[in-house]
Amino acid sequence: MSQRVAVIGAGPSGLAQLRSFASAKEKGADVPDVVCYEKQSDWGGLWNYTWRTGLDENGESVHGSMYRYLWSNGPKECLEFADYGFEEHFGKPIASYPPREVLWDYIKGRVEKSGVRDQIRFNTSVRRVTFDDATSKFMVVAFDHETDVETTDEFDYVVVASGHFSVPNMPHFSGYDKFKGRILHAHDFRDAMEFAGKDLLIIGASYSAEDIGSQCWKYGAKSITSTSRIGTMGYGWPDNWEEKPILTHVDGNTVYFSDGTSKDVDAIISCTGYLHHFPFMAENLRLVTGNRLWTRDLYEGVVWERNTRLFYLGMQDQYYTFNMFDAQAWFARDVIMGRIDMPDQAAMQAHGERWQEREAALETAYEEIDFQGDYTQELVDQTDYPDFNIPLVNQMFKKWKGDKVKAIMEYRDWGYESPLTGTVAPKHHTPWAEALDDSMESYLANES
Repeated sequence: MSQRVAVIGAGPSGLAQLRSFASAKEKGADVPDVVCYEKQSDWGGLWNYTWRTGLDENGESVHGSMYRYLWSNGPKECLEFADYGFEEHFGKPIASYPPREVLWDYIKGRVEKSGVRDQIRFNTSVRRVTFDDATSKFMVVAFDHETDVETTDEFDYVVVASGHFSVPNMPHFSGYDKFKGRILHAHDFRDAMEFAGKDLLIIGASYSAEDIGSQCWKYGAKSITSTSRIGTMGYGWPDNWEEKPILTHVDGNTVYFSDGTSKDVDAIISCTGYLHHFPFMAENLRLVTGNRLWTRDLYEGVVWERNTRLFYLGMQDQYYTFNMFDAQAWFARDVIMGRIDMPDQAAMQAHGERWQEREAALETAYEEIDFQGDYTQELVDQTDYPDFNIPLVNQMFKKWKGDKVKAIMEYRDWGYESPLTGTVAPKHHTPWAEALDDSMESYLANES
């Protein structure tokens, strides 16, 4: 009887896992039976946009944190699949910073080519995952919303690929309960047009804060004020955008900061990150971690050290994304297929401790990029996933960091070199700040 693998989630990580087995099968390998559970009605994870917030049509918490008008905030060349390039998918070079719909189409293109859709149970929410030590089997309890039936299935391996950008980390400040405007987390942000002509407060200093603030500026916010515990973001913001030290409290529509200043605002958007949250996993199988470059309890950042039949993909804080998820999925596949032998517990823990010590010594973003590049390379070197010139990708990430400092509202207008083809991306037909239509049709129009 063939071994069975459950994959939880059909976003970029889960689809990478399906693609990894398809790749092995194409090369003549005998692969396990794979079942993927996806609570949304289509694949793509966060890249599958929904207008819904709160609860979805099935009464489940909305998974997606995607919003209209989102463009990639990093060069596409840094996330390119090593076995399926952008030029192969679109039939021509495209600019370096595509909007969401273009990236979603790219993600879908590879798995459509692989023919793995029939392995996915859509509209199916995983309720409970447990492990039986006597049989060495997992039991996965799920609910099929299309048939209104709960299912229970047995598996030899489980891959958790549900991501960690869906459950908001939402701080509270005194006076929120009487604020006279709108308070929301980035998870529920959907359309910058809602804030046109408004005075807006952004809480946070990471990617969501800079991008949501930039979107609101682009679509006509009256003013933007950003506040953070960790200091300023350090970019050259437009004249109607100012940075403040941390918010202390709110009184009516007035927000007060730790330097004694205040401002009247119409809305507060909390860009304060997300929680790793896996309530469907039994306690002895559940990953508990903050957002770290090195995730404890996971050998090679992938294999659950306490039960090496369980895997978690994409759990790290991320510079690398799609291609790192691929490297993780190929590694997990080869462990499952017996191509990679697991060391003993002591060796796994010692391996993790060496990476943890290195992470603790990191001082700059450039060092963090090299760290994650080295990690990804370590995975790639152990499988047949194509090597994709990680040193070049590291260089591009570092240039990207510098480009944002040079011109935060213009960096998306610049092009990078594909690590697969060597092609330098063409300049987009419209500067990002003026490109108000984020559709794929508009983006690809008149591209050379």
